[in-house]
Amino acid sequence: MKIVGIIPARYASTRFPAKPLAEIAGQTMIEWVYNQAKKSSKLERVIVATDNEKIYDHVKLKGGEVTMTSPDHVSGTDRCAEALASTGEQFDYVINIQGDEPFIDPRQIDLLASLLDGKAELATLIKKITDPEAVHNGNIVKVIRNVHNEAIYFSRSPLPHLRNVPMEGWFEKQSYFKHIGMYGYRSDILGEITQLKPSSLELAESLEQLRWLENGYKIKVAETDIESIGIDTPEDLEKAVKHLGKAK
Repeated sequence: MKIVGIIPARYASTRFPAKPLAEIAGQTMIEWVYNQAKKSSKLERVIVATDNEKIYDHVKLKGGEVTMTSPDHVSGTDRCAEALASTGEQFDYVINIQGDEPFIDPRQIDLLASLLDGKAELATLIKKITDPEAVHNGNIVKVIRNVHNEAIYFSRSPLPHLRNVPMEGWFEKQSYFKHIGMYGYRSDILGEITQLKPSSLELAESLEQLRWLENGYKIKVAETDIESIGIDTPEDLEKAVKHLGKAK
């Protein structure tokens, strides 16, 4: 399979403006993500897709591949679709790599790529939750899957709900999985899902992948044991810097 990795990098952010250009140990966040993605053995190309000239110029200066996309996109999926069209090349799949996870492990990218066999429409990763508090944290998206390793549902609420069990005991009684927000799209499916209107479930949970499930698409999942660190706020950045210091 011929796979391109695309890193959506939006400049505007309510909680953290100019986030892709934030510095971590001498490199910007977008540099970290790009360089980690380039270590993947499964990607033919890695492209940053941005809506901002400063990010564009920065990636160019650092020797990376980058393309300008519309500032009107409401999701990374839409930005990936435009970036794919601009390559002038045929790819079987696109992997959407989060631009705010500077320490993304290339083994996670390769694991996701292993699901992309030509038949898979969409794919993503999940990880077993090890922190009891995360089960009830609405900022952490939970996912349940079927016996075919396909996602059944994503929610900010705990899934499943344990009837007749006190909430404080759920973690001990049930395994819970969180969503790792990296997606693989078959190229034709990417074109289709960007034409779908927002669905009721998507609007209720503010999760775009529910639009795909609600419209009958299948999302393959693979379980990773590697933790990911997303940066949503300046405080998250401080934690990431500390994590890097401990890892050295």
